[in-house]
Amino acid sequence: MRWFEDGRLRFAVGIEDTFVPQEYPGRRRLDEYELTQHYHLWHEDLGLAAATGAEMIRWGVPWYLVEPEPGRFRWDWLDRVVDRLSELDLTCVVDLMHYGTPTWLDNQFLNAGYPGRVAEYAVRVAERYRDRLHVWTPLNEPTINAIYCGEKGVWPPALTGDDGFVKLATAIARGIVATQRGIAEVQPEASFVHVEASFRYAGDWFPFDLDLVRERRYLIMDLVTGAVGEDHPLYGYLLRHGVREDDLARLRESAVTPDVVGVNYYPAFTTSRFEPGSDTPVPVEAGTAGLEELLREFAGRYGRPVFLTETSRAGTPEERIGWLRDSVGLVRRLREEGMPVVGYTWWPLFALVDWLYRETTDPVARWLVPMGLYDLEADGAGVLRRVPTAAVEEFRRLTLDA
Repeated sequence: MRWFEDGRLRFAVGIEDTFVPQEYPGRRRLDEYELTQHYHLWHEDLGLAAATGAEMIRWGVPWYLVEPEPGRFRWDWLDRVVDRLSELDLTCVVDLMHYGTPTWLDNQFLNAGYPGRVAEYAVRVAERYRDRLHVWTPLNEPTINAIYCGEKGVWPPALTGDDGFVKLATAIARGIVATQRGIAEVQPEASFVHVEASFRYAGDWFPFDLDLVRERRYLIMDLVTGAVGEDHPLYGYLLRHGVREDDLARLRESAVTPDVVGVNYYPAFTTSRFEPGSDTPVPVEAGTAGLEELLREFAGRYGRPVFLTETSRAGTPEERIGWLRDSVGLVRRLREEGMPVVGYTWWPLFALVDWLYRETTDPVARWLVPMGLYDLEADGAGVLRRVPTAAVEEFRRLTLDA
């Protein structure tokens, strides 16, 4: 029996691992491991993860550092991390791609060789650690990637509009398929958790076609799983923006299926509304009702077990504890009702750095967001100390009731 089939609820924590290493005028490198000092404090950080009572951890490999030049890999640091994960008996859901590509890959996701390059990297990681790593996420939040890189022009290759979104979406889908197929060939026992961001909208006025945007939430996973045929609601949309029918046919022929579908949800900003005439989203508090809706939608659409792969709330430790209790309570109720929710992840383990850091010259302290079980506080020597909050003990208590 595989881990997601034994009927248990597994608790996990995650370490924020966004990597956008490309630098441009007005755009700094965004590497969360660097900014939170995880590269230096990784040994302690993994120990803190285990101390929460979690048995799983979502942790990402910095592709751009592990493969600094095409085909040349540096394993020394990653070897030590994997040794530590094994020592702590933490099952790692490996984030192979958490946004950015290596700096040497020109045009990033749109590089003609991207699917093969990302698959080769993933296979090399899987081969090296196949005795200890066996749960893989090919690419985290593909829709966010397509929006930031292809529609909003914020991250490279900085395309804009629907045309850019579609180009990124199809390239990312091909990379996910190639990654899963490559790993499965060298590690048949591997399991795959495909993780997607979730989006909800409230209100009566929208600066976009609401039906289109709602359907796009699922587009990349639909492409990956071979669900985009002539009857798909976005089939015509894809063709209008340059995707050929034979491209979609090849994706259907090579389709892969995730073992588990990961859903990322934040009660205070997953849901948005818009003021009439404005294209600036206003966050809406949606609580457990929004979470339940999305878990039901993903479980129903894909017919796979679901894993709450990211959730948390910024604010005081008491506010975080309140959401921890409420969200775990919902997950347990849904399981009692028969929904196959196999995991719960508090993300992040400690404070993260807001992505807006990349677009400013402000010091990192300006952008620390207190969302973790641990807070980050700079000491007199500039080291970001990991300070436990009361949420650590509450998380540990909940894991004991699993």
